[in-house]
Amino acid sequence: MSNQGQPSEQEQAPPEASTSDQGKFAALFSYFKSHPYDVVLAVTRLLTLVYSFGYVFPFFMNPQDCYFKALASNAATSALRLNQRAPPFQLSQIYFAQLLLEDSAHYLFYSLTFIYSPPLTLVLLPVALFAILNFSHASSAWLAQLNENDLQIGRKLIGFIEAQRVNILRLIAYSEILLMPLLVILAFSTFGILKIFMYYRFLSLRYSSRRNPYTRNSFTEFRIVFEQLANNPRCPTFIRSLIHRSISFISRLAPMTVPT
Repeated sequence: MSNQGQPSEQEQAPPEASTSDQGKFAALFSYFKSHPYDVVLAVTRLLTLVYSFGYVFPFFMNPQDCYFKALASNAATSALRLNQRAPPFQLSQIYFAQLLLEDSAHYLFYSLTFIYSPPLTLVLLPVALFAILNFSHASSAWLAQLNENDLQIGRKLIGFIEAQRVNILRLIAYSEILLMPLLVILAFSTFGILKIFMYYRFLSLRYSSRRNPYTRNSFTEFRIVFEQLANNPRCPTFIRSLIHRSISFISRLAPMTVPT
């Protein structure tokens, strides 16, 4: 008997695949509905990345606007995260002291410090790197809802970012520290002296962070490097003296830390 007019097995497969895809994306949509805060945070982090990229590569967007919007997006992300982690509101000194212990409060202050300043590429580096890390972490949770291997490129990229997490956090810490001497150099031209004191407060908060020791550890790494340089017999005397004086001065400025 002829099979003419009857669909083959290959022709019947697409509807089944389509039904399977609908089920997978329905699970993903259900996850989004049950985690609305995470979705909003992912959007603000993605905007931070887009505008940071637009500032560095200004092909289609105004770099000045991108700089402002990248910091504004990061401020929104930090404010949302702070709202998640903050204790119930109390008009007290203890409450605000607890807020300042949160890393999200640090970067909210950071964004507000530079949002109306002249553009500086190094300012966007830590916020863009944090956005990459956190967006990657959120994306891995979304892909887990699909429970399939049909997004291999995305999974490999997320896996690569997660594997480099420690190196990225160290790079963020280095950029936080190196921004300070750059601000000192630019204090009398574009940024002003007040910005130095504001940034010193931010750097003190990062140094004392309970959740992220990388800034504190990076200060120690820099100190070891410069002490080795000063102890080199080839190092000129005036440079050796300058290094030791600088280390002593910075050590006196370091805030007290409580062991965790």
